[in-house]
Amino acid sequence: MIGIAEPQIGVEEVEAVQGVLRSGILAQGPKVAEFEEAFAGYVGCEHAVAVNSGTAALHCALLAHRIGKGDEVVTTPFSFVASANSVLYTGAKPVFADIEPETFTLDTEKIQEKISSKTRAVLPVHLYGHPAGMKAILELAEDYGLTVIEDACQAHGAEYRGKKVGSLGTGAFSFYPTKNMTTGEGGMLTTDDREVAEKARLLRAHGSKARYLHDVLGYNLRMTDLSAAIGLVQLGKLDSFNACRQKNAEFLSRGFSGLPGIKTPSVKEGCTHVFHQYTVRVEQRNRLAAFLGEEGIGSGVHYPGTIPTQPLYEKLGYGDMLPEAERAAKEVLSLPVHPGVSGTDLEKIVETVTAFFTDK
Repeated sequence: MIGIAEPQIGVEEVEAVQGVLRSGILAQGPKVAEFEEAFAGYVGCEHAVAVNSGTAALHCALLAHRIGKGDEVVTTPFSFVASANSVLYTGAKPVFADIEPETFTLDTEKIQEKISSKTRAVLPVHLYGHPAGMKAILELAEDYGLTVIEDACQAHGAEYRGKKVGSLGTGAFSFYPTKNMTTGEGGMLTTDDREVAEKARLLRAHGSKARYLHDVLGYNLRMTDLSAAIGLVQLGKLDSFNACRQKNAEFLSRGFSGLPGIKTPSVKEGCTHVFHQYTVRVEQRNRLAAFLGEEGIGSGVHYPGTIPTQPLYEKLGYGDMLPEAERAAKEVLSLPVHPGVSGTDLEKIVETVTAFFTDK
């Protein structure tokens, strides 16, 4: 089976973990601090705060910007549910704007329609590794006095007009095993705002600056040195991982060119797509997925429903009509593009998809 995801773990990561085990410092320690400094430098921002998941990074980012009960945050309906749940955690309300059909990211023209007197932030998601339209989002934020929280959990190394995502607003990254780089499990908040970074550091460690002194209500969201050691090695490999994903994506798009019934991913001018997922649009999505599975090719539906149609959100009274997001949920299919996919694998994927659309 050609898997839809495959963590790229080598001997360097194993040796890094062994070094931490031998040191005896396993919880948040010097490796976490080293990883934070290295990641901030890579993204191009002043501060990075390591936590134990991408969801925790989003949650801390919102709380660090003092977003809470009575506030509204405009975000996308088409993402993993954590993007919106992080808003609920603070007591604020997620408000959903529709997406662009080409990139699956927030439609910047729809955001303004959702801004109210209660709106405090915009939370775009750089979905599948393609940056959202940040120029328009940042201009709206300036006009209305809003905070921008970038959900970059799928977009490590992606760029918008020459700047890394996560450096344009307050960023949140995930290091889950299927991401472009991993720490096993973990996350990172990125910011140029010292006060936001300091608040996030408080929040991740029970609200404590000093042992047994707790200034605010905090959480246990710390990253371990074991995870950070893996992250340091993976960060050094990230650009090569991304280049491989881009090369694989180019091969697939070229192979599918001219096929009826399939739309390959778009890359907008000024954007660097890092292809966390290589996601096509297919009206016969479920049939194609089944056909691929029979031929030993994994695929994934990210995501089969919009966030407002999740049972939790229906109970909360959401009933938004978001036609582009709803259509995407019926058509998207992700194909293997990770660095573990071989040239032979890519040829098989192209041949199998071609056969599906031509052998009728």
